[in-house]
Amino acid sequence: MSGCGRLVERAGRAVRAETPTCGQRALRGGLALLSFGYGALVRLRNAGHTLGILGTHRLPCRVICVGNLTVGGTGKTPTVIALGTLLAAAGSRVCVLLRGYRREGRGVRVVSDGAQVLLGWREAGDEAVLLARSLPGVPVIVGGDRVAAGRLAVDRFHPEVILLDDGFQHRRLCRDADLVLLDAMDPFGGDWLLPRGRLREPVSGLRRAQAVLVTRADQAGDLASLRRRLERLAPRLPLGLAVYRPYRLVDLSSKQERQFEELRGRRVFAMSGIANPQGFRQTLVGAGAHLAGSLAFADHHAFTPEDGARMVREARAVSAEWIVTTEKDAVRLEMQPPSGLPFLALGVHLEVIEGAAALE
Repeated sequence: MSGCGRLVERAGRAVRAETPTCGQRALRGGLALLSFGYGALVRLRNAGHTLGILGTHRLPCRVICVGNLTVGGTGKTPTVIALGTLLAAAGSRVCVLLRGYRREGRGVRVVSDGAQVLLGWREAGDEAVLLARSLPGVPVIVGGDRVAAGRLAVDRFHPEVILLDDGFQHRRLCRDADLVLLDAMDPFGGDWLLPRGRLREPVSGLRRAQAVLVTRADQAGDLASLRRRLERLAPRLPLGLAVYRPYRLVDLSSKQERQFEELRGRRVFAMSGIANPQGFRQTLVGAGAHLAGSLAFADHHAFTPEDGARMVREARAVSAEWIVTTEKDAVRLEMQPPSGLPFLALGVHLEVIEGAAALE
């Protein structure tokens, strides 16, 4: 692990510690000071956009943004897949734009032209490749400059609707609607801005949204309190509740699908490299699996053969029958699946269980 990585890990432990040491309290104080500085810059930038001082660009099509207030996984990818599927089924020409987080490629690139996936995950990012595989017929474009990506989409694919994945803070590109996702397990990132907490901007930013979708609503600690707080923050803002339903299991060795009901009663070992491994583990338990053990890597981790050997070793140590991972992690598993235990990827889809009409 690099020096920067060790520092980030140490800061994370200090923030999460229930009984912090003197050193951890001092580190928390330093992070809090940085948060105040970061917050001032964010507020200044937002004011510049609100007052029209910072320029914006409008595309000749509808733009729907799926974003969030915090760093980490709130379920944007499954939500974009659900929206893209819905719009394409209704006959709309749809494109998806996203940054392509942690990709090695540069510039604006076409990941999928709707007919085939053109780039691998290293060039495009794992989320972009998963979107491209999950949305046949829908072009997917990555690029840090969302305005340039939008112009490429318009010139080449002539979309009627663009889905902007993770663009709530990217205000250079005008949008017709902002859907903000909140993870019910930690909706406000510890109520601190980066780097002390996980908020990208103050929670008052919700007032820019047209709707809020609370994901993992079935895993909420106190849903009633969250509803009350949202009503105070953004009165009358349409609110939806969503859960993730398992719908398939894919054997990573044979590429054959299995019924996800086979999870029920099975001793499984959960392996993931995502922002919210706890949510994945709870999804497995909710599907009826017996969680024998788990192994969590950093978000977007590039797996190695050594990682595979470790998975098998730790899974066998707890007498697991299967190793199960996420579909996003499966995109990055270039290695040969470790032998000795079935290795499967669990697919989930978004289901809105409350507020669908208001969101529509």
